[in-house]
Amino acid sequence: MPAARESLLDAAFAALERGPWPRVKMSEVAAAAGVSRQTLYNEFGSKDGLARALVRREADAYLCGVERALSGGSGPAALAAPGERLAAAAVWTVRSASENPLVRAVLTGRWNERLPTSVRTTPPGEPEPLPAPGELIGEARDRAVRLLEGDWPPGAVELPLACEAVARLALSYVVAPAPAADVARMVRTVLA
Repeated sequence: MPAARESLLDAAFAALERGPWPRVKMSEVAAAAGVSRQTLYNEFGSKDGLARALVRREADAYLCGVERALSGGSGPAALAAPGERLAAAAVWTVRSASENPLVRAVLTGRWNERLPTSVRTTPPGEPEPLPAPGELIGEARDRAVRLLEGDWPPGAVELPLACEAVARLALSYVVAPAPAADVARMVRTVLA
């Protein structure tokens, strides 16, 4: 039921935008998705299961956005220099975290009472725990290294080190907010 699953996750995210997670009702999520409450429970098992799936989806979407930024998209931007692509990934990180409280929480490890806090621990039998903040930033760094290694200029700072520095710089802008454009300027300065 991939379509029902996505509809349920979309409905859960919309419910979270309207109010704190503890007040989100499973029956309201199911109704908003146009499925029965039983379908919701069959798909996720519990409210905690729904929360874990929602956080996982948002973390995966964040990483997909990092990859899009690093690949340069299409058109003239696809020809962007590796440093510009790293800057774009840093800007994506800051924007994504500022617009999505779940991404911000996963990146920083700072969960508040509005969010599904039960997802921070992995229940027994859970196949894949949610990433810790360092793991998510590490995954973003590893994807940057993989996507930029063929284009990285010889003689420039070591690619893994540059990717790590940019990921951590972006994270600092998430923790201490500033305009997303500032992070791009800072990345360009650091890589120059």
